[in-house]
Amino acid sequence: MAELGKKYCVYCLAEVSSLRFRCTECADIELCPDCFSAGAEIGPHRRWHGYQLVDGGRFTLWGAEAEGGWSSREEQLLLDAIEQFGFGNWEDMAAHVGASRTPQEVMEHYVSMYIHGNLGKACIPDTIPNRVTDHTCPSGGPLSPSLTTPLPPLDISVAEQQQLGYMPLRDDYEIEYDQDAETLISGLSVNYDDDDVEIELKRAHVDMYVRKLKERQRRKNIARDYNLVPAFLGKDKKDKEKAPKRKITKEEKELRLKLRPLYQFMSCKEFEDFFENMHKERILRAKIRELQRYRRNGITKMEESAEYEAARHKREKRKENKNIASSKRGKEDGKEGEFAAIENLPGFELLSDREKVLCSSLNLTPARYVTVKTIIIKDHLQKRQGIPSKSRLPSYLDKVLKKRILNFLTESGWISRDAS
Repeated sequence: MAELGKKYCVYCLAEVSSLRFRCTECADIELCPDCFSAGAEIGPHRRWHGYQLVDGGRFTLWGAEAEGGWSSREEQLLLDAIEQFGFGNWEDMAAHVGASRTPQEVMEHYVSMYIHGNLGKACIPDTIPNRVTDHTCPSGGPLSPSLTTPLPPLDISVAEQQQLGYMPLRDDYEIEYDQDAETLISGLSVNYDDDDVEIELKRAHVDMYVRKLKERQRRKNIARDYNLVPAFLGKDKKDKEKAPKRKITKEEKELRLKLRPLYQFMSCKEFEDFFENMHKERILRAKIRELQRYRRNGITKMEESAEYEAARHKREKRKENKNIASSKRGKEDGKEGEFAAIENLPGFELLSDREKVLCSSLNLTPARYVTVKTIIIKDHLQKRQGIPSKSRLPSYLDKVLKKRILNFLTESGWISRDAS
């Protein structure tokens, strides 16, 4: 009995119970969509005859593989609902489609098939012509969303807020820059009987107010960017003590003073990153020069550099010994008298002739000199390897002695000039 309710195409005998085309001029002529689109003719039926679409409402528009299995009748109800209730009213649209569909299913199906699907790509252009542009809020302007969007409030206590007159919920102050700026536009009103001169005068007032707002916002941004509020409250000193930065050299301080006009074009972070990158560049250049020197001497691996440095120091010591021996020939008596104060002290035999002269001229014992030399060379090697180190020189070493010893170690080749 179930077979009696089915309908078949009169041309290819395929089942057409869900969707078929019925000829309005011939009796009992029903075709499937494939035969109808191919223009099939049988008996008195011709392809130009009128037709009637007979829809059972059970076929799918998007194919059997479409998600959800929406029927053509549900698709029609969905389009009627979107026109009646409007985009976004998914609960009313789901009730109109039927109880079998939830608002989430209705939204996902419409967005995926009619907006992001092939139908939406074919019907919705990439650029919509004649779209109205809002010229009252240009990007970056004083009234644009980029400036009117409130920033996170300052991290200060209630007592400090009262001291500054700061209102955190509005990110505003009780006394602003140019406090009476609003008086320019507080009494303005547009009337239909205004002439051109009055309109231009009112526009001038608005422009003046806009410029004052720009300056007010610029000052707030500078105070926020350069941490002027914590500096005023004395918090920046505590932060500096907690997170010490690298020591700024005298040359870098002078360069910062010369480049101070760039402050108005760069933020505080950008300016600090600029000098930090310059410092890294100097370190890299020194490292590159050192590697180039190794390459010129035939060294291609870092493991060989330590052996090369040791051999270089030996060669320099031999040269120093030869020079000292040649310059002090015939002065053995004077030499013994020169080192008489330190020759009996511990560590004297560990010193080279130049180091003996240095200790004698500085009135420094050999043991103390060896200790200072070891600390300086160790710090230098750690810095070359990128290991942060804090120099712990003895208390008896003043600035003059330290400078003399650093110059001597640099000239002798123990440390590089960049480190000194």
